[in-house]
Amino acid sequence: MGRQWLHAKRLVAGLKKGRATSKIVREISIAARMGGADPDGNARLAAAIEKARKESVARDVIERAIKKGAGTGDEKLVMEHVVYEGYAPHKVPVIVEVLTDNVNRTAPEIRVLFKQGQLGTAGSNKFLFDHVGLVEAHHPDRAIDREAAAIESGANEFEVLGPEQNDDIPEGTAGARFICDRTALHAVSKWLSQNGWTVVTSEPGYLPKTHPELTAAQRAEVGEFLQSLDDHDDVHRIWAAVK
Repeated sequence: MGRQWLHAKRLVAGLKKGRATSKIVREISIAARMGGADPDGNARLAAAIEKARKESVARDVIERAIKKGAGTGDEKLVMEHVVYEGYAPHKVPVIVEVLTDNVNRTAPEIRVLFKQGQLGTAGSNKFLFDHVGLVEAHHPDRAIDREAAAIESGANEFEVLGPEQNDDIPEGTAGARFICDRTALHAVSKWLSQNGWTVVTSEPGYLPKTHPELTAAQRAEVGEFLQSLDDHDDVHRIWAAVK
């Protein structure tokens, strides 16, 4: 009596880890499909592989995912990339990227999840975001000049990044998000990797142009809504105008 919650907590933690691992493996396949099977020439794939290794994903699982995405293995990746635009509670703009092998199954499930917010139509809120390239990385020298790194790598701007914004940024390192043109994504990632930075994310993404003002209670409500979306197995990325 009284300790059953520990077992339940472990089950929930295990389930969340399993979902996270599944999404990482899927990201490897997608990266391989989009940029090829060689991580040296595919920054997005290299970042996904590094993340998988940190999560202790088996080597053969990683290799199988690469082959599946690149189309060189027995399995072929059959995934549709679907983008949903809408609003979280309190009119917070949201873009949700979904990777699914069955749109007819996923679409109604996403609509149900949006019952607390508002699902829009194509083009309904993309104008509220900038579509850019995003590279998140860290350097062991905390005193390194992030601005100089951004300029030399070809990024347009940078933001300081820490473990509170990205779990993959270790304590005691210099973390940064480098924002660049989508066409410069590989070049920026490659320069950083060759100059002592560890790239943890390299992908196209959406940055909100403005952020609605929210109370603490409203922010919590939006957070719960976004978490419900993220818990869906087919949801790959969520971009929201929340600070």
